Amino acid sequence: MGKQLKVNLDLLLVQRKMTLSELSQQVDITLANLSKLKCGRAKAIRFSTLMAICNTLDCKPGDLLDIE
Repeated sequence: MGKQLKVNLDLLLVQRKMTLSELSQQVDITLANLSKLKCGRAKAIRFSTLMAICNTLDCKPGDLLDIE
């Protein structure tokens, strides 16, 4: 099987001492959509959403997304 994209949202939230609900409110993304992203079930992410998450978590896209 080929390489897969891994989402490190859980790790970043723990490091920032933030809940998924808090991130959802601050970024204005539904909890359901963030949950899909966190679990790796999202099929796509908008660049504006990616930037909003990164700005809120003070990280770079490479901190959030990884290839394994």
